Amino acid sequence: MSAADTVAAVRLRRPSTRFFRSELRLIFRRRRNLAGLVVLAGVPVLIAVAVRVSTPRHDRGGPDFFSSITSNGLFVALAALTIELGLFLPLAVAAISGDSIAGEANIGTLRYLLTVPVQRARLLAVKYAASVVFSFVAALVVSLTGVLVGLLLFGGGDMTLLSGTRIGFGEGLGRVLLATGYLAVCLASLAAVGLFISTLTEQPIGAMIAVVIFSTASFILDSIPQVAWVHPFLITHNWLAFGDLFRDPVAWQGVQQGLFVAFAYAAVFWCAAWARFGGKDVTS
Repeated sequence: MSAADTVAAVRLRRPSTRFFRSELRLIFRRRRNLAGLVVLAGVPVLIAVAVRVSTPRHDRGGPDFFSSITSNGLFVALAALTIELGLFLPLAVAAISGDSIAGEANIGTLRYLLTVPVQRARLLAVKYAASVVFSFVAALVVSLTGVLVGLLLFGGGDMTLLSGTRIGFGEGLGRVLLATGYLAVCLASLAAVGLFISTLTEQPIGAMIAVVIFSTASFILDSIPQVAWVHPFLITHNWLAFGDLFRDPVAWQGVQQGLFVAFAYAAVFWCAAWARFGGKDVTS
């Protein structure tokens, strides 16, 4: 084989990103998904305005970011992330991941999609990768909106950490972005659960509801001390550990455990989705 033939063969074997780009366009052009992102962005705006016109009172569990909002607008993003982790962010991820396979089956395009031909493993990989991208976008929408509206209403400057240490604005912004990335990884693990559930049904709404129930049940179990032995294994147990990034020194243990659990859930449920979908008769 000549050198030209070798180069041509390598080019032919090079994986195409057209399917992945098409999936991203499908996700981010749907009005319901864009509306969901608008709702996510609306929460930090609501929080900032509410704090601006009233005295904040904070009696929730987790890191106390609300009482620090008036001193630095960056805390609006952190407060919004804390609030939205309970329902809005999991719901947004559930809507995308639950629709990934079940949505195609529901409208009758799954069978034709596989005759392109597209390998089932590749189909799952692309669907999950698109869900991961959406998880990061959703977290960034909340965080960046919170930063912008917070700086507009409360200003920036040095950030006082939860431990009382003051750091510069640049470092504070970096920690906000780091916390956003950590939570995006956690949400991506929930997307893997949604992908698996999506292979079990042809009803995307049912898959979405099941994912939300899964994350909500995890939050509920995590609040029951009588089952403390199961807490480290819950998908949401370490989500609020992002607050440890705003201490001096940073308490990395909770974040590291959260990343380990997230990657474990992502690996287990993606493999479960592949095992289920790989041998499934596709009739829709």
